[in-house]
Amino acid sequence: MNQTPDYIEGIRSHFPLLKTKVHDKPLVYFDNAATTQKPQKVIDRINAYYSTENSNIHRGVHHLSQIATKDYEDARIRIKNYIGASKENEIVFTKGTTDGINLIASSLGELMTKGDEVLISAMEHHSNIVPWQLLAERKGIVLKIIPIHQDGTLDMLSFEEMLNDKTKLVSITHISNTLGTINPIETIIDRAHKVGAKVLIDGAQSIQHGQINVTKLNCDFFVFSGHKIFGPTGIGILYGKESILETMPPYQGGGDMIKRVSFEKTSFNEIPFKFEAGTPNIIGGIALGSALEFLESIDTNQAFAYEKELLKYAEEALLQIANLKIYGTSALKTSLVSFNVGNIHPFDIGTLLDKQGIAVRTGHHCTQPLMDFYGIPGTIRASFSIYNSKEEVNKFIHALKRAINVLS
Repeated sequence: MNQTPDYIEGIRSHFPLLKTKVHDKPLVYFDNAATTQKPQKVIDRINAYYSTENSNIHRGVHHLSQIATKDYEDARIRIKNYIGASKENEIVFTKGTTDGINLIASSLGELMTKGDEVLISAMEHHSNIVPWQLLAERKGIVLKIIPIHQDGTLDMLSFEEMLNDKTKLVSITHISNTLGTINPIETIIDRAHKVGAKVLIDGAQSIQHGQINVTKLNCDFFVFSGHKIFGPTGIGILYGKESILETMPPYQGGGDMIKRVSFEKTSFNEIPFKFEAGTPNIIGGIALGSALEFLESIDTNQAFAYEKELLKYAEEALLQIANLKIYGTSALKTSLVSFNVGNIHPFDIGTLLDKQGIAVRTGHHCTQPLMDFYGIPGTIRASFSIYNSKEEVNKFIHALKRAINVLS
């Protein structure tokens, strides 16, 4: 049995749900790519907001409104600093990654014309496929798919051949939520910019596994979800370069995104408020700031390094199991592993793992075209976070072998 380092035990102590039991077994939570657990700091902040300062934000002259507004806008500043943006008006609060991509597809999409091209990859989540299909139907843009190799890496030669002066946007995942592949986004951004195309990075699976600096990356847009990085659900971030956001029409109409409304004409607010119609998820934004504050209080370099150890440790153990196949074998991967065992349906294995207290994800992971590429209905996906341990991997492997024996 491996000994969990003290710093990982220290991190685990902040997450109360990890102490729970499932079917009378200690929980092993390996579904972090779907959502992460929340530290006590975030839970307490949500409770404190609704207990002591609940009020609507912006324009309120009364005390509670001013407190809530300051806390919300302070969170925006913290997020700006965390991802290395230049200005706080480049940080737009959204409902999540999906909402951020839809905002770009709707708003930037309004500036596109028939025949303009958008490039995505064959490993994209449905949220980075469907909005562009809808835009293609609405505006007549051409959607092109960058192919991948069997090991789950991008076909970069094909990507470069697809780029041309009609390419208006490359929208691509930083890390595949199914394969764990880390895409070479620095190269992608550089090549796309050379033909005048903008780049949107889906950071839903990267924001929680390493430091992101959007200014150094020089991406035009970066989107992520709060619940993937220890914050609440229903809140997300769209980073966009100020110069580009200024040119884009509003995504939705309503309160807060206006300067003046008359029945003849409406003038719009400055960014980022132009894209934040209606009462926002106030505590979502504040609590996301608290989640980042928690991360800033720990040694994330150590934690992220241990995550990489976990991936290697888990994959080496999994490959000792007969008839087990891992999907996504890139040399550059994040800490998740997708696999199948022989002809056993992934749902059946996932169900038996749950009975033993092991939480994994089974299915197509919102990447059905990727499943079609491999000719499979789905996979079992174990995804790790900074609070997981090798002891948990050992329990997972033991439970998996038991499940396979029952189903074989």
